[in-house]
Amino acid sequence: MKTTRLRVTMQEVEPKVMRVLDVPAGVLLPELHDLLQVAIGWTDSHLHQFVAGDVRYGMPDIDDFNEFEDEQAETDVALRALPDRFTYLYDFGDDWHHEVEVIGAGGDSAGVVTGEGACPPEDVGGPHGYADFLKALANPRDPEHDHMKNWAGPWSDKFDLAAADLLVQQTAGAVPSPVRLVLGLAADGVKLTPGGRLPRSFVRQVQDHYPSWYSLGRPASIEEDLPPLTHLHDLLREVGLLRLSNGVLSPTRAASDDTEVIRRLRSWFGPVYGFTSMLAGDALALLATEGPSRPEDMAGRLFDLLGHRWVTSRGDPLDQARTLSDLRSLQFILRGLDLIQSDKGVWTAGPSALWLLPRSTALAYLWSR
Repeated sequence: MKTTRLRVTMQEVEPKVMRVLDVPAGVLLPELHDLLQVAIGWTDSHLHQFVAGDVRYGMPDIDDFNEFEDEQAETDVALRALPDRFTYLYDFGDDWHHEVEVIGAGGDSAGVVTGEGACPPEDVGGPHGYADFLKALANPRDPEHDHMKNWAGPWSDKFDLAAADLLVQQTAGAVPSPVRLVLGLAADGVKLTPGGRLPRSFVRQVQDHYPSWYSLGRPASIEEDLPPLTHLHDLLREVGLLRLSNGVLSPTRAASDDTEVIRRLRSWFGPVYGFTSMLAGDALALLATEGPSRPEDMAGRLFDLLGHRWVTSRGDPLDQARTLSDLRSLQFILRGLDLIQSDKGVWTAGPSALWLLPRSTALAYLWSR
């Protein structure tokens, strides 16, 4: 993976807060936002904006309210479209400004190279509030000392390079092993059956790697014997990583670029703040932090986290039963992407659980603290 190296420095903050990180060379601004959040130590609890000269880029406004009339949508804007120096603004209340400088080509993978200074706590009141916070913490006689110490909770004044590096790697993402397997098996083209499904030889090669995908435990005959494969096949075609031409299935050009593969897999889950993306992300974070669970037991927790803000397609308020139904409907997609493993109705976080959806990565880190 080609990467670009950035130096990010928080403005008007002492002690100095700085990170040097490598990001995928083709990163888009929404993806860069996710990477900056975990590299610096923020929790993505507020609005953000990229400012390049006179141009401002931000999230598409979902409430038809835009404080900045000249703001452009960041959705499809690449890092390479910005100048070598720009500003990353986070939390329009506390008003944290970060100078971002492109300093050259990076290493072989995304990650944090070096850094210094702890990230201030969220909602501390900006640079001036942070200075008052540090002053109170440093002086046990300060009337605000005990209050600030309790309010800060697990906040630490130390920068953990190893933790930040891992979080950036996970947030940049990795291609799930089943995806790489299917794309590899289809590399030279595979002729589908008259019914448009994968041939038996292909199915059995996948079964050799994922025997648990067939509940009957015998050699598979058709693609539908491996439900995760069926769903994965359909997904890869839907997001444009596999294409069918004259009855032959083969990878598209996009399938040769890991960054694009990850981006397209994420796109299947819909908008970052859409229901499917949030349901899957929260479920994976729960499994990663709390251990194996049955969907029936997870549904109540997920409904408490998400449910009250959503309605069904009929306009009815979402309830726990619908949450469970929607969660179960994702099972074979999650298994096909190695996000979960399932045994006798119990789900476990899979190898890719924290390496595909940035929401699950960030939440698992926060909840584990």
